[in-house]
Amino acid sequence: MRRVVILLGPTAVGKTDYSIELALHFGSPVISCDSRQIFRQMSIGTAVPTPEQLSRVKHYFIHSHSVEQYYAAGKYEVEALSLVEELFHSHETLVMTGGSGLYIDAFCKGLDDFPKVDQKLRKSLTERLKKEGIDSLQAELKRLDPESYDSIDLNNGQRLIRALEVTMTTGRKFSSFKTGRTRKRDFEIVKIGLTRPRELLYDRIDKRVDMMMEAGLVEEARSLIQYRDMPALKTVGYKEIFDWIDGNISLEEAVRLIKRNSRRYAKRQLTYWGRDNEIKWLEIGNQLPSSDINLILTSLTSSSV
Repeated sequence: MRRVVILLGPTAVGKTDYSIELALHFGSPVISCDSRQIFRQMSIGTAVPTPEQLSRVKHYFIHSHSVEQYYAAGKYEVEALSLVEELFHSHETLVMTGGSGLYIDAFCKGLDDFPKVDQKLRKSLTERLKKEGIDSLQAELKRLDPESYDSIDLNNGQRLIRALEVTMTTGRKFSSFKTGRTRKRDFEIVKIGLTRPRELLYDRIDKRVDMMMEAGLVEEARSLIQYRDMPALKTVGYKEIFDWIDGNISLEEAVRLIKRNSRRYAKRQLTYWGRDNEIKWLEIGNQLPSSDINLILTSLTSSSV
């Protein structure tokens, strides 16, 4: 039986370690489903697997594309489906992991056909973002489409612009385009969601940010400043450091904002997936993943997969 087991969950919950242990159990590679780890110039701020982790299991879609290229969920759908078809020749069960809800949806169900971009409207919204700041677009989206406001990354200016331009062009909420026809897949998909108690998750997020700073996030951001207008760089971790580089905030404030915005992002991820009844949620403890992995295997068995 051909199947893909997807380990998903909020940022910093521990998906990487668990996916590696699960992949080792099944003799599978790990297929990443992360919209930022895919870019080879971004390592520290995206928390890519360490060299040691990468050496344990073959990974796909890690540092596979350049940040100079525009990359979206629709392209991921095509490339990931092509990859799994190839891998199914030698594997019955494949392991996928990531925290990008739209990319996971694209892989599992396909994306609705969004309208063509209104270039004038996009230019106008881009100018608003520069002149009025991201808060203005956030407020506009909350008024026009509260469902999208509650689910997308509100600190991603390009994602905000996309949601607004679709809503304003069609008169339909951006979120309504995600409820259309589901494309059938000829393999089974099992989605396992990993969670931790909120206090523990937030502590892990804070510690991860501290580790990123110690590992050289500032230097990495400086090396990417020429690409700062690319969608990939308009994300938590980089945009706050860019604000510090611009002299708008102190470095201490930048770190505080990265932690705060990461916690908010984790909350939005959980809200987004809370509407998906196909996800089997597991609360993982403080044990090592190699000890806790039986929770996932038991879940797979109880799901009759």
